[in-house]
Amino acid sequence: FPAPARGLRSSPMKLNPAQHEAVHTLKGPLLVLAGAGTGKTQVVTTRIAQLIRTGTRPERILAVTFTNKAAGEMQERAMAMLGRARDERPEISTFHSLCVRILRRHAAKLGYPEAFAIYDRGDQEGVARGVLRELKVPEAALRPGDLLSILSRWKNACVRPEQAVAV
Repeated sequence: FPAPARGLRSSPMKLNPAQHEAVHTLKGPLLVLAGAGTGKTQVVTTRIAQLIRTGTRPERILAVTFTNKAAGEMQERAMAMLGRARDERPEISTFHSLCVRILRRHAAKLGYPEAFAIYDRGDQEGVARGVLRELKVPEAALRPGDLLSILSRWKNACVRPEQAVAV
């Protein structure tokens, strides 16, 4: 939707027709997709506040965004619009943090410990380098990144450890 008039970021924003429709569509999911600076965060936070004002329990609301900064800002703005701190808050998070919370909540059902770590690429390569060193595999024979690629292929093909040994 079109960008709001300049200077309305920190004060309550006047909504254009598309934004108004998004805020007042109170049934079902809603995807807000628009360019930078068009008021997406304001629309979503206003809709969250509107949902809560009209009786939706905060724990029934999920808003997902891309950055921790945006998630925190949305949480803060939504609660400020309601005019008070609330014990029950809507779930506003990044895709990654939401997925980690879901995994932790159901880790035991998946056969994983609740206290697990998720490694980024640099951490993964460090572990792979250590494993190759411990196994005395020369880097010329197998680089850490290549080992990670092999493991990724096995994982995507659902190859179990006992099957991988036979390969």
